[in-house]
Amino acid sequence: MEDLLRVGVISSTHGIKGEVKVFPTTDDMNRFKKLKMVLLDTGKEKKELEIENVKFFKQFVILKFKGFDNINEIEKYKGKDLLITRENAVDLSEGEFFICDLIGLQAEEEDGSSLGELTEVLQTGANDVFVIKTKQGKEILIPYIDDCVKKIDMEERKVVVHLLPGLVD
Repeated sequence: MEDLLRVGVISSTHGIKGEVKVFPTTDDMNRFKKLKMVLLDTGKEKKELEIENVKFFKQFVILKFKGFDNINEIEKYKGKDLLITRENAVDLSEGEFFICDLIGLQAEEEDGSSLGELTEVLQTGANDVFVIKTKQGKEILIPYIDDCVKKIDMEERKVVVHLLPGLVD
């Protein structure tokens, strides 16, 4: 399991006083109000940044970091990820998982036959969709609904699925 979780990506600067527009990669944008620190992944290192101010604009979060007071100091970090440690992550309810923890699970049918590996989770709005890559290189799209996903076992690193007619050609 990943020790660091991505909560957003710096998309651009906002104004000239060191604020940045962040595209949130978390389900709840309001969680930024509770965050005090984030880790900025510069590509070479992870810098700890203290959040000084949080605002919201449309689908973006506007963040001001302590010690960054003008556009020139922060502009070089456009496109960089903002991370948090697992200890600072939101508490998950029963049956909820972080996407990064699902990637790599082995998918199998209810009878135990192997389907392949869960390689991606698509967020469609209605329900998430698991992308399973077979050994033959084909992709099977499995909607994350009770009729299709029967069990997720994080200890055994597997997901048990029921293939509805039409999911596999």
